[in-house]
Amino acid sequence: MDRLFTPDPDGGAAPGADVPPPDAPLAARMRPRVVEDVVGQEDLLGPGRPLRAAIDARMPHAMLLHGPPGSGKTTLSRIVADAAGAAVERLQAVDAGKAEVRAALELARQRREATGTPTVLFIDEIHRFNRTQQDALLPAVEEGLVTLIAATTEPAWAAVSPALRSRLRVYRLRALDTDDVLVLLRRAIERRALDRDPDADGDPEVVADDDALELLATRSAGDARTALGALEAAAALARAGAATMTGDVDAPTARPAGPVRITRRQAGAALDRAVVTAGPDQPHDLLSAYIKSIRGSDPDAAVYYLAGMLAAGEDPRTVARRLVVSASEDVGLADPQALPIAIAAAEVVDRIGMPECRIALSHATIRLALAPKSNAAYRAINDALAHIEEHGVSAPPPYLRGKISDGADPGAYDYPHPKPGGVSPQELLPAGLEDTRFLRPAPHERTLLDRLAAARRARRREP
Repeated sequence: MDRLFTPDPDGGAAPGADVPPPDAPLAARMRPRVVEDVVGQEDLLGPGRPLRAAIDARMPHAMLLHGPPGSGKTTLSRIVADAAGAAVERLQAVDAGKAEVRAALELARQRREATGTPTVLFIDEIHRFNRTQQDALLPAVEEGLVTLIAATTEPAWAAVSPALRSRLRVYRLRALDTDDVLVLLRRAIERRALDRDPDADGDPEVVADDDALELLATRSAGDARTALGALEAAAALARAGAATMTGDVDAPTARPAGPVRITRRQAGAALDRAVVTAGPDQPHDLLSAYIKSIRGSDPDAAVYYLAGMLAAGEDPRTVARRLVVSASEDVGLADPQALPIAIAAAEVVDRIGMPECRIALSHATIRLALAPKSNAAYRAINDALAHIEEHGVSAPPPYLRGKISDGADPGAYDYPHPKPGGVSPQELLPAGLEDTRFLRPAPHERTLLDRLAAARRARRREP
């Protein structure tokens, strides 16, 4: 970030110059630098595909890369920039604002005027920019001052304003397959990236059992960064175990006589310490599966997806909001207590937070999943809104209008409580809509159907 404020127009990262130091995390050191080393994403990088064609032609274009963590968004941005011979300015949207964006654009302008070198502006997590910050990029993108490459884990429609999105080509990256992750893990071992001296002659310092690598690949949920980070942690555990066995605990940097072997047990321990990702594709997929499992009355599936979201770091308030929606949309009139339970769980989230609020979320999740289901309220309001969108809002009958309203006749209102069943036969819908029905319970909703039929008969209507 420091280079953003240097007056040197060549201060951006030069093509191919972004080589991580030897002590950088394994995921950074193993990041592919040419498109041929990228695994997965064949839909984007296969022969003749648009993104691959742009890289091969050394002609970058403004783009939005969206996909789950560890799928290669940052890697592809660097490969595109290197292929084009462009300088790179990088911003993390989480800690950058309009001032940082303007500084990066000014450096790009100076660089173009001084040397003619193009600039790629890479913005990670662009969904964290508000609409004003995003729209500040529009002039620079339109005039070609920078080639904007934005990355996000959010869906494109939610991450970027319509004005900016219309100027970007959108590419969706998918979570890596287990076999793809396995290729990266084996590559790290084969290239001796875990050795203290990768260029040393002789046998490698670190090796790994096949079942250990398979466990890392399977449990990483398609996230290459998580898998490589866990591999590095497993190597550290293996080294510590080897030092203990040889009695050389006071000199952990000493190289043991034979290779350090990563076992399945050490891989599992490393995964327990690693950050769990929200695969298999996008974080919102887990939320979608969660709601559909509640709707489908499967508490086991619903709790599983709840656990997956919480383990992946999903904001519990997001889960609570969806619970409240589900209580009305999917349970609704079939169990009026579902909504208060969901609201209570949301209040626990706000007052207590994680990790204790997970219990309240599980409580409400199971209760809603096992509750009877009705979407009658959901369909009724949607049908009413659709009718009004087409026909507009009709005036209520005079006896229902407020006392100060023109044409009001409050004296003609038939107070229903003294009537049998508390229902008046007086028509309450606007003229011309007497036979319109918005509430249509499903055939299995017998209680609702019986109550509705009784009310309509009292009003002398057909059920």
